[in-house]
Amino acid sequence: MNSTDEKIIQLSKTKIALGILGSFAFVAIGVWLIMLDQTNIETSRSFRLFFNSPTVVRGLGLVAIVVFGFLAIFFIRKLFDQKPGLVFNNAGIVDNASAVAAGFIPWSEVTGSHVFEIQRQNMVSDPQKYVDHGNALKRKLNQANYKMCGSPIAISANALKVNFSELRAIFDEYQQKYGNA
Repeated sequence: MNSTDEKIIQLSKTKIALGILGSFAFVAIGVWLIMLDQTNIETSRSFRLFFNSPTVVRGLGLVAIVVFGFLAIFFIRKLFDQKPGLVFNNAGIVDNASAVAAGFIPWSEVTGSHVFEIQRQNMVSDPQKYVDHGNALKRKLNQANYKMCGSPIAISANALKVNFSELRAIFDEYQQKYGNA
């Protein structure tokens, strides 16, 4: 095995900056929903989907603020992160690409991969036993990943300087060379 066989994929600061802007936009929409006048909500044809309920509309606003606020914090942290997003080498993968980055994953623990789509977002999923890693929030997010995609580790190209097909090709190449397949 060649110890210098390493592929480093950097985080895309452009994609991350766009994520920050998008998150701020949804937080602003959430604030707007919370601040809407009750009469406006009850009489507007725009809120018929929510039964013109101020409680539902304001609840959605609160959810948007919380979810996209946390997402904005993640993106801001990643914007200043100097570590590469992913590193592939003969020993395994170092994942620093997501909010619940797994860190080092040895090839001996990679049992396979599959592609799945969540709202048109392709991901590579490596089935692992990482649900119990990290603090309480990270464990909950890992568990959600596991339930959603069959693995606590889901690697997306969304914050990386590669597109999905490039990421998939690199993963397949390294798994074929060094994995247990």
